[in-house]
Amino acid sequence: QVQLVESGGGLVQAGGSLRLSCAASVSIFSITTMGWYRQAPGKQRELVASITIGGSTNYSDSAKGRFTISRDYAKNTWILQMNSLKPEDTVTYYCGCRAGGRNYWGQGTQVTVSS
Repeated sequence: QVQLVESGGGLVQAGGSLRLSCAASVSIFSITTMGWYRQAPGKQRELVASITIGGSTNYSDSAKGRFTISRDYAKNTWILQMNSLKPEDTVTYYCGCRAGGRNYWGQGTQVTVSS
């Protein structure tokens, strides 16, 4: 069982930056893939960025060049650094991971970008 706790959402002006963190209850060495996703009301959850245990990263087209995913092994945490934020980035962000053949999700954190 893996528990995930997100932090770092909030309100920012367009062009600003936010840093989202996801703390896992287990060592991230045991996590196959970790990532950030977002979901608007009434829509499917979609990938923003992910990173595998081997270090391979994957970004959505809207995240490329603006967002960076990284890991902090000492804190069992992965981070999404979001720069050049746009009003259309306003949505709830979820961290997620796959470990032991199962998927796990955080509770979600709201990001609001004002124009």
